[in-house]
Amino acid sequence: MAAERARPATVQRSPARAECRVRIDGPDVTADCYNPYPDSDHVQLHIECDRWWDPDVDTAPVEAGPAQTVRLAGRCWLPVREAWVSHER
Repeated sequence: MAAERARPATVQRSPARAECRVRIDGPDVTADCYNPYPDSDHVQLHIECDRWWDPDVDTAPVEAGPAQTVRLAGRCWLPVREAWVSHER
């Protein structure tokens, strides 16, 4: 089995919402979200695992206050198919 390389971080931008960088490194996922706006944003990391028997992950929502950076993390047992961050006011 060949060693997996870390995927480059993807940036997710939404109007007046925290900017999040999602990084997938093998089975591990990290999202760093920075909120430059005066209103709070609640962010949540969602991870879809590659194998059908590997449970998908949804972290608890975390508040990103004005000018605050928060980190979300989760993992699969095996490779990650997709990961994204959702926003809620």
